[in-house]
Amino acid sequence: MKWDEIIGQQSTKKLLQDSIHDGRVGHAQLFVGEEGFGVLPLALAMAQEIFAKENPASVHKVENLNHLDLHFSFPVFSEKNVSLSKRFFDNFREMVLANPYSSFDDWTSFLESENKQFFISADEAEDIGQRFNLKSFEGGSKILIVWRADKMNAAAANKILKFLEEPPKNTYIILCAPNTNDILPTILSRCQIVNIPRIADEEIAEKLKAHDAAKEIAYQVQGDWNLAQSLLKNSDSASEFETLFIQWVRNAFQAKKKPEVLREIVKWARQIAEWNREKQLKFLNYCIEIFRLAMLQNYGNDNLVYKKLNEGNFNWQSFSRFIHGANIVSIVEEISEASYHISRNANSKIVLTDMGIKLTRYIHKPAL
Repeated sequence: MKWDEIIGQQSTKKLLQDSIHDGRVGHAQLFVGEEGFGVLPLALAMAQEIFAKENPASVHKVENLNHLDLHFSFPVFSEKNVSLSKRFFDNFREMVLANPYSSFDDWTSFLESENKQFFISADEAEDIGQRFNLKSFEGGSKILIVWRADKMNAAAANKILKFLEEPPKNTYIILCAPNTNDILPTILSRCQIVNIPRIADEEIAEKLKAHDAAKEIAYQVQGDWNLAQSLLKNSDSASEFETLFIQWVRNAFQAKKKPEVLREIVKWARQIAEWNREKQLKFLNYCIEIFRLAMLQNYGNDNLVYKKLNEGNFNWQSFSRFIHGANIVSIVEEISEASYHISRNANSKIVLTDMGIKLTRYIHKPAL
């Protein structure tokens, strides 16, 4: 992947390019950031630059992900006690060539295996060792990109650690993960950590300038280009999200005087629970953003409110007066906790019902 194909990230690109040109590339690096920020595209661009320095003719091979000295490892599900990523490399290659900003949820959906457990196994780590014990096909460097390294199980992590401690000559290892929470401290200590920040809103807006909702989407996705693409493809989701958000809020307001309305919140939760996990998480992020905008509206920062809800005669101004410093933290924490539990495969019907009912308390809390 070419550097100029990566959206934004100018300072990070310069940092990586300078390290290659100055011969300061560490043998083990950990790129930390959300997939939609461009973690994998940056790893691919770096690999292409390293190979191009050795053999300029190899560039197109990296662009097509068929360079024989560029290896990938990524989470897969176990089948007949076999859990090697090379079984699914053609699928992974197809997904990445179509969208290098793809998320882990995109990957599980791509394989139509959302309900299976995906991980990087000890067998996978063993296979990596065997692959890198062989000489390089083109006589130069060998590069390993481990996508979603946070999905390594304990046995795999310990084997990868040994690989990092004693890597073969002319080997570069790039681990990619959204955060360091699930990475062994001993692995962290042996990696040069490169933090990949969110893409600037202005960069995403510029990329979307042909679309009417460019500014709104840029603010909403919080630097995640993969999410921006998803919103463009599923523009009907925005309307659906708005409808369900308004339904939730209206029921929450009425529940104080009409407890029977709680039944409607239960139905609301069941409806959302029928979606796949990725869509549920996107909706929860949408809710957090709308509550944030409502608080900005309440405190007079109208110039920062890029979206106001108005479907079904919803009174945005009146609603925003109920969102303030005394309840916004509780509301956001509740939604964030629901998002966390759903991402960990909790029963979304129970989680969403609990979250939905709690809003009936928070939304009536008086301002300080």
